[in-house]
Amino acid sequence: MTAESTRLHVRGRGLPDGQPVEWWIVDGVLSADPVPGAETVFGADGAQGWILPGLVDAHCHVGLGPGGAVDADETIAQAETERDTGALLLRDCGSPVDTRSLDDRADLPRIIRAGRHLAKPKRYIPGLPIDIEDESQLPDAVAAQARFGDGWVKLVGDWIDRSVGDLAPLWSDEVLVAAIGAAHAEGARVTAHVFGEDALPGLIKAGIDCIEHGTGVTDDIIELMVEHNTALVPTLINIENFPGIADAAGKYPTYAAHMRDLHAKCDQRVGAAREAGVRIYAGTDAGGMIAHGRIADEVDALKRIGMSPTDALGAASWAAREWLGRPGLVAGESADLVCYSTDPRSGAAVLNSPDLVILRGRAF
Repeated sequence: MTAESTRLHVRGRGLPDGQPVEWWIVDGVLSADPVPGAETVFGADGAQGWILPGLVDAHCHVGLGPGGAVDADETIAQAETERDTGALLLRDCGSPVDTRSLDDRADLPRIIRAGRHLAKPKRYIPGLPIDIEDESQLPDAVAAQARFGDGWVKLVGDWIDRSVGDLAPLWSDEVLVAAIGAAHAEGARVTAHVFGEDALPGLIKAGIDCIEHGTGVTDDIIELMVEHNTALVPTLINIENFPGIADAAGKYPTYAAHMRDLHAKCDQRVGAAREAGVRIYAGTDAGGMIAHGRIADEVDALKRIGMSPTDALGAASWAAREWLGRPGLVAGESADLVCYSTDPRSGAAVLNSPDLVILRGRAF
């Protein structure tokens, strides 16, 4: 932590247009008008760096580690790691850990919570979800999580069904219509974990707002996503774990082969979704098999599926903020921004190491 002044000044170039920008910060709030006595903490002497809204990890589990829930100190350390790499807004896509106490910490990223995962017994990672014994209970459970969270609910859409030895949907199409409708009635959006193909049509036709992972998006499913305006957070750096998951699934050869096939087709399928106009946002799935602080790697992975460097960065910054209903760089809003002396579109090595992070007007 470097600057304690309540009056700061930054200047450089903004994105996506690359035009000069200049901001003053007073008591944590952005101002487009000059502020007397402000300390120039970036862009001194007219140096031309880059200034962006704080980065967004749209699928990030603060409070989780490879073995499940972590203690309070580790939870805070995870949030600090995200902050130091510039990720100042996190959408926590399901967690058994109540992280609302972190909202009292002005030095930690803002978190948008989806409450607890909702799944059927033995159809997801043990200890993470609320298990729904009878699917008729799902709409009420969704409504409860909508009231608990910050405008999102997380369903487990598919997972291995050991009775068939492969990925399979968890919910009937009819209950999905009722459950997603219940969330929308509470003013919340719904997203779902989905690896395979079969669960996707029912979720999308039921009005789901987003799909996580989405390695099963075939051409027909992509058409449905465009028709229903369904967003996609592909968590590409987590999909890299699929071969290892398959190797560990010796008892279920059909499932293992399916996971390998999903991995092999992922880039082509997600690229086709992008070309068709599906909205894609950057999320790492940090907190389980993925370490925290890797949003820059996900941005690079989005370039791999055909996104331009500017659009890939936008999917983890200004575009993601608009989608999540959170402000970018706007006068009168909180000063949450990241600054780079080198163009952050050039690659993860630059994006992962901002020269300056300003969160709620405080410089780090």
